[in-house]
Amino acid sequence: MNNSCHLIIGNSGRLITGLLAGLLITGCMIGPDYEKPTVDSPAAWRIDVAEAQDLSNSRWWGQFDDPVLSELIEEALKSNKDLLIATSRLDEFLGRYGVARADLFPQVGADGSAARDRASESLTPLGPTIDNPDNIYQAFLTATWEIDLWGRLRRATEAAQAELLSTAEAMQVVIQTLVSSVALSYIDLLNLDRQLEISQETAKTRKESLEIFTKRHLAGVISNLELSQVKSEYYLALARVPEIERAIGQRENALSLLLGRNPAPIKRGGTIAELKLPTAPAGLPSDLLTRRPDIRQAEQDLIAANARIGIARAAYFPTVSLTGFLGTSSRDMSDLFEGHSKAWNFAGNVTVPIFTAGRIKGEVEVAKAIQQQTLINYQQIIQNAFREVDDALVDQDRTRETLDAQSQQVMALNDYAHLARLRYDEGYSSYLEVLDAERSLFNVDLTYTQTRADLFSALVNLYKAMGGGWIDLADGMTSP
Repeated sequence: MNNSCHLIIGNSGRLITGLLAGLLITGCMIGPDYEKPTVDSPAAWRIDVAEAQDLSNSRWWGQFDDPVLSELIEEALKSNKDLLIATSRLDEFLGRYGVARADLFPQVGADGSAARDRASESLTPLGPTIDNPDNIYQAFLTATWEIDLWGRLRRATEAAQAELLSTAEAMQVVIQTLVSSVALSYIDLLNLDRQLEISQETAKTRKESLEIFTKRHLAGVISNLELSQVKSEYYLALARVPEIERAIGQRENALSLLLGRNPAPIKRGGTIAELKLPTAPAGLPSDLLTRRPDIRQAEQDLIAANARIGIARAAYFPTVSLTGFLGTSSRDMSDLFEGHSKAWNFAGNVTVPIFTAGRIKGEVEVAKAIQQQTLINYQQIIQNAFREVDDALVDQDRTRETLDAQSQQVMALNDYAHLARLRYDEGYSSYLEVLDAERSLFNVDLTYTQTRADLFSALVNLYKAMGGGWIDLADGMTSP
């Protein structure tokens, strides 16, 4: 009897194995296979930077030669909350991929039980050989397996893998944005520091002038009109001080948040005048398709959306699954693992949709529409990437020209203010000419400082827009 059972199980196992192998070999993948869309890339950028170098794979922020900036970026990469959330999301989608992939394989479990029961003898008389109450002991291995004939599970795994890769690229987008945001905020702080210094120096100088002119007014040397003009210019410069201090405090708070800190003052390295100007990175428009994580993320989203069409279409076809168990069952614990206590079962199940009132068709249409939306989004992100690089190239090029012109203007206004003061002291002109010269110099000094900061910011934005291996280097700095 036992040999017969072994023979049946062995023959059945070989039969089922052969059947499954044939089904898997002949199984197909419903739905469209992914094909990379054709991208119309510009042949060249609008602005050609002659001194550009291929530095997109280096830690470009080191070119500023400010160790404090490098420390702040390193701290942000370890403590920024948005980045920590992105890291956790990556773990989440790694788990989701594991869940989707597991459906491709048989699911095996174990089940065991022990029970004692007594039947009513008044309803059904029991024979003398039947124990009442009775014991029963069972131990089984159970297995279920959906045969992926139409590729539904393989498409689901393909979509889950693409979503995992998309999440990884999204994390790199966070890193790309974080590094550039810390650099931009730090540059802005140094810019505001210099503007505060200019405003305080101007207010101090004008206060000294006001004290002198107040004495001269009391002596009857100057009119009330001239004194009022001097007062007006003093309070104009004085009003700029708290305005800039407010901006510094708010910028420090924003930068603290990027660093994962509570709002607090931010340490500085050098001044904005001591920052070294980075070299512009080089690269062709076609390079962006592989260098920017947001483009790679959009493509993975497109791959996932394309795979979901196959998942939806597979619902038109039968679902085939196998179930079975193998184990022992006995009324006596001592006989539980004896040969005559063995029990097994194999079964196949087929589920076929017959009438769904258009539900499957609707799901297919939804999947196709989402795929089209994702495709358009992919194309739009690429076009926006081209625009951001072109904008940054134009920005840094024109800002250099503006900075050169403003540098000459600052020199000219310094001469103008000096000569106006000499003319006033010699009695050749009124103090109104001195006030006009100093007012112009004050405004241009502030503007020149802002333009210099704009040039640094334009180069930061250019590195951000270009993407490249520097994001991978920054990613390697995120580990505590």
